[in-house]
Amino acid sequence: MEHLKKHAEKLRFAVVGGANTALDFGLLLLFTNLFGIPSIAANYISTSISFVFSFFINKSFTFKSKSGNVKKQFALFIIVTIIGLWIIQPLIIWAIETILKPLGWDQNLILITAKLIATLASLTWNYIFYSRLVFKKEK
Repeated sequence: MEHLKKHAEKLRFAVVGGANTALDFGLLLLFTNLFGIPSIAANYISTSISFVFSFFINKSFTFKSKSGNVKKQFALFIIVTIIGLWIIQPLIIWAIETILKPLGWDQNLILITAKLIATLASLTWNYIFYSRLVFKKEK
């Protein structure tokens, strides 16, 4: 039980991350398959929508941040999130697509594989900086 308490914040982050990731993936597939938007552009759109959702849910539920300057937190959240989602993710998606396309994989399988790896990298980045910078506990 003590172990659960010690890691409750990480578990909440995982739950929120899972919900936010499902939203992001769903939107990504919707934009690429239904609207024919190229994968990198669709990723920018899907992550934009999901990171606004993510700020409010992480602030209130994950990190239970009731204090602090909300404008400053949101600005820092945007900076951390943009680096994770708009720099790290597209670079990883591009790299994975570049590696897997010549192997003849199905385009949707390539995109999901690339997005999954990119998401794991950005989630790790986000947790580290959300917990230590954006929603840092006051001592």
